[in-house]
Amino acid sequence: MTDREQHSWTDRLRAAGLRVTSRRLALLEALEAHPHASVDEVFHHTAARVPSLTKQAVYVSLDDFVASGLIRRLDGSPARYETRTDDNHHHLICDDCGKIIDVDCAIGEAPCMFPHADGFNVRVAEVTYRGQCPECAAVPIAS
Repeated sequence: MTDREQHSWTDRLRAAGLRVTSRRLALLEALEAHPHASVDEVFHHTAARVPSLTKQAVYVSLDDFVASGLIRRLDGSPARYETRTDDNHHHLICDDCGKIIDVDCAIGEAPCMFPHADGFNVRVAEVTYRGQCPECAAVPIAS
């Protein structure tokens, strides 16, 4: 994490009303470096820097980050997390390997849908495309 990125996360944590700790900064760095990471992956990428880290602490911190809007949770099994929260983008998910790729929305602004006449105010639109990534498509099918 560069000094600028760390400073930004420091400011964002404070703005969200969360204490700035080395553990929180390490978790955010892991998420920034490994988009769409699961709890296990975040733990794996952070444990060397924070030896006292527990998986439960990762769950609690990620829940705090989601609740404060610092990160987004992508539901699934396992759930994945990303720091890209300030734009309208969608996801391509490979059904074979689970790889997730961000795709910018062709429409632009979030959400892609106008408010309904019934007064429903759409705040978030999540679109997921599923298929096969080029790497998996290149693997010959065993006969």
